[in-house]
Amino acid sequence: MRWDGQGVGVDDGALPGLARIGFVRSVRTPQFEGITFHEVLCKSALNKVPNAAMLPFRWTVNGYRGCSHACRYCFARPTHEYLDLDCGADFDSQVVVKTNVVEVLRRELARRSWRRETVALGTNTDPYQRAEGRYALMPGIISALADSGTPFSILTKGTLLRRDLPLIADAARHVEVSVAVSLAIGDPQLHRDVEPGTPSPQARLGLISAIRDAGLGCHVMVAPVLPYLTDSVAHLDGLLGDIAAAGATGVTVFGLHLRGSTRGWFLQWLQQSHPQLVPRYRELYRRGAYLPADYRKMLHDRVTPLVRKHGLMRDHRVRAEEPAPVAAAAAPAALQPTLF
Repeated sequence: MRWDGQGVGVDDGALPGLARIGFVRSVRTPQFEGITFHEVLCKSALNKVPNAAMLPFRWTVNGYRGCSHACRYCFARPTHEYLDLDCGADFDSQVVVKTNVVEVLRRELARRSWRRETVALGTNTDPYQRAEGRYALMPGIISALADSGTPFSILTKGTLLRRDLPLIADAARHVEVSVAVSLAIGDPQLHRDVEPGTPSPQARLGLISAIRDAGLGCHVMVAPVLPYLTDSVAHLDGLLGDIAAAGATGVTVFGLHLRGSTRGWFLQWLQQSHPQLVPRYRELYRRGAYLPADYRKMLHDRVTPLVRKHGLMRDHRVRAEEPAPVAAAAAPAALQPTLF
């Protein structure tokens, strides 16, 4: 493997958008075919959530931008446009890595002004996507938060979290820790089409069990529910049953929202895979990004007895109202308020 073209001083045509965020170099390796890592040096690790977002946390840390999970519906896709990259294939394959995020985070957590408020991990792109296998940012991030006495939450679809379970369990002895797994599609074929870069549903069920075996609670985000694809009683009943059997401590359920350029990317996929549903989706989302009130109520009424049936009532949330302006899918489930 030749690295001559990947040195810091090489002009590789980096886009101006990347230059704005401390671009260092772009890296491609055979082990991650089709993915380009853009390494940057960040100036700040802690991101303050705008008050208008109405989320139950004020701070986040994201070691990556872009995500190889390639979920068709991902709410974070429009953030890539700030980098002069597109929200579709670029978001899936052009992954920005904040290589110095741990060093910067430790410095920020050491400030006298830091009040040790809860920090959410996994609010923009998944912290345990494939890139984490190469860069291993999360152990340092977890240790920095725990060492500073800062509580934190993790939301992921990535089974790579297993690697850090001993570290997370140890951190939980010193600070409050919340772990949540995102699992909204139980059908293997649909999963491969909608979330092509993610671990299988069965693998994530195994992750839930592993988290519980490590002595940690595990909330599950059954979100987003896709209208006419994953909202049937049969699908929800089967999925919730599997989640309960894996040992989950609770669930949050809410429907798909399509904001910004994510809408076009998702509908493009829908046209290719399920063209008969396109008119129905256009009708559902004709007034904006969120599902209409009657659909949300239907989903609420359908899911509630199923959650009860599978013993997941102790710590559950079913959204029956329009989400906050900032994508609700970003909120670590165990930190979301009870919504009904």
